[in-house]
Amino acid sequence: MSKDIKEQPAAENPEKLHQLKVTKPETWAAGIPGVAAAFADILEETGALRGPGALFKMNQKDGFDCSSCAWPDPDDDRSPIAEYCENGAKALAEEATTKKLTSQFFVENAVADLAKLDDMEIGKKGRIAQPVYLPKGATHYQPISWPDAFKKIADYLNSLASPNEAAFYTSGRTSNEASFIYQLFIREYGTNNLPDCSNMCHESTSVALAEVIGIGKGTVTLNDFYDTDVIIIMGQNPGTNHPRMLTALEKAKKKGAKIIAVNPLHEAGLMAFKNPQTAKGIMGISTQLADLYLQVQINGDMALLKAIEKLLYDFEQQEPGQVFDREFIEKSTTGYEEFIAGVKNFDVTALCAAAGVPVDKVVEAAEMLRHKSRIIICWAMGITQQKNGVDTVKEIVNLTLLKGSIGKAGAGLCPVRGHSNVQGNRTMMIFDKPKKKQLDKLKEVFGFEPPREPGLDVVESIKAMQEGKLKMFFAMGGNFLSATPDTTFTAEAMRKLKLSVHVSTKLNRSHLVHGEEAIILPTLARSDKDVINGQDQFISCENSMGVVQMSKGILEPVSEDLLNETQIVCELAKATLGSRSVVDWDKYADSYDAVRDVIGKVIPGFENYNQRVRLPGGFYLPNAPREGKFETEQFKDKAPFTITELPSQTMADDEYMMTTIRSHDQFNTTIYGMDDRYRGIHNERRVIFMNPKDIAKAGFVQGDKVDLFNYYDNIERVARLFVIVPYDIPERNTATYYPEGNVLIPINSVALRSNTPTSKLVFIKIRKHEVVF
Repeated sequence: MSKDIKEQPAAENPEKLHQLKVTKPETWAAGIPGVAAAFADILEETGALRGPGALFKMNQKDGFDCSSCAWPDPDDDRSPIAEYCENGAKALAEEATTKKLTSQFFVENAVADLAKLDDMEIGKKGRIAQPVYLPKGATHYQPISWPDAFKKIADYLNSLASPNEAAFYTSGRTSNEASFIYQLFIREYGTNNLPDCSNMCHESTSVALAEVIGIGKGTVTLNDFYDTDVIIIMGQNPGTNHPRMLTALEKAKKKGAKIIAVNPLHEAGLMAFKNPQTAKGIMGISTQLADLYLQVQINGDMALLKAIEKLLYDFEQQEPGQVFDREFIEKSTTGYEEFIAGVKNFDVTALCAAAGVPVDKVVEAAEMLRHKSRIIICWAMGITQQKNGVDTVKEIVNLTLLKGSIGKAGAGLCPVRGHSNVQGNRTMMIFDKPKKKQLDKLKEVFGFEPPREPGLDVVESIKAMQEGKLKMFFAMGGNFLSATPDTTFTAEAMRKLKLSVHVSTKLNRSHLVHGEEAIILPTLARSDKDVINGQDQFISCENSMGVVQMSKGILEPVSEDLLNETQIVCELAKATLGSRSVVDWDKYADSYDAVRDVIGKVIPGFENYNQRVRLPGGFYLPNAPREGKFETEQFKDKAPFTITELPSQTMADDEYMMTTIRSHDQFNTTIYGMDDRYRGIHNERRVIFMNPKDIAKAGFVQGDKVDLFNYYDNIERVARLFVIVPYDIPERNTATYYPEGNVLIPINSVALRSNTPTSKLVFIKIRKHEVVF
């Protein structure tokens, strides 16, 4: 790496340790400690009235949507006390804070000095209160007016040799209305370079499901959880990542459902739940969740699924027609004979060894499924962020097709999305590879010819920056640098940009690792009042199960110099496109209703949008597989079985598999605190979880300081100064938190066909820490 790059502001968290304390991991989640932690953050950031008052409106039918995870709200009655979780409350505390960054803050703090802080310290500084600009060669951001900011960005966009020299990123926080207007501007400008956070999380799901069931979304509703027999949770940690799911699991258990947990780490939120809204939970009595815990090794899920399929096939031979749903297979699927010919030859013992799960445990799982068809399979990043992520999702579908567990009450596929409107962004055409019929509809409604060639996704955008093909990067929310892989490579790429622009609520590391020039445009948060022409407005979001509902903020914004995201896009479109635009941007800037009216003309399922979104609880989007109807590009009316290959994983004797995980004190790249109490980690994030046998075999002991290395593509990547913590994780498996571990994820290690970074499987070497001067 060149000298000038080394002297740039830090792209990673500082290599320093705190006073780590390790306690015994918890065996249950939530309870009174969760309530206490949530209110502590709220009170510290917002005071006694502002934040607590907003909590009672969060996720209510007449309130605002949580900016954290995408778990759905109940269709019927919602808790009047707390329709939110601990992490939702922490997310509200972050955005409802009374701390704000004025021009004086940026005068007093150089970019390089801010970069020396860790991510939590950067985020805790407060809300950005006005637009700021970093000139070429400058050390400090300085105030800029909105008109001047829009003109500068527009001038850059109009100076490019091609619209394809710019990329426009979107985070999951962006509303349906802003997302639609954003993609409309970008496509009228002339590019499909629309990388988004889906590229890094559930893209494998979207690709796989679109090919086998005809839609890139799940098929269940929340009510299906209350009418099911078996729930399988794979590669997901609901206690930390989707805590409100625990309430649904508890309700399912009370109605007799069994739960199978599949995860390399023993996670508290999969074992038991103390519901703080019940007398039992308040008294400290927990509900057991997982009836069976299958502790697979990292990426052992495909082998596990194949082993279960072979056992079910054997059961079917013993009881013809009693295990497989023959009627469903005949009527609604294709390719069964070819698929089952392969299943016949599976070796259960070898597959269980590849999965890392004892044969008797897998047999127990198959027995739980043997005579059941009301089966829900949930999954998240542990499945999708693997090289074979697309095929593993297809294997999940294979299992549901064998059992007829799709298109009926209490059964189906449940990919659990991360950010709260990431699914809505894609529905609103935030996608680098739009379908022809979508572009045709844009042309029909608006009268301009949208670009037809595929654009760049996240990984492709980073490479294009590195190669000098991208000159400008515009981010609608998010913390792009900290969310993406190969941190050193990505930071170097971003520094080659001519201009980087971020629409943000709070400061993050992506503002500090920038192009030659940089601009930050401050915007409203979900909980903020959005007032246009004296009228309180509302936006809308889509949750993980396809429900679109309104979200109306109630808090006074911390600054009068903030615009909502739709206004920002419309003003930028006017400044950039001028008289050559055929879109009435002023109309959309002034009225979300006008935006929703035109969405109803362009996006299927949004007819009468304005009327339906005002119904309490919103409305469901069409979902044909939910009703047992399948139509893919290759097959009509039938879902195909897929023949997949078992992944081959080989390691050198001194190598380990590493997965990146969240702590309980974070959501995506937002760090709320330094604790991960469910796993027994306090006041530290630079830890690596290892199996005790591996620690001893390598000659380490608990508390040793180590450096982590990855050598993919013969490039040395180093994450320095981590502390070893023994944990219940399979041998040769390790885990680190992200973004601290992201530097080890190779830019070229991606899931086949979805191009998702393989954040859940990185091969590393571990050595004693060396001090580098």
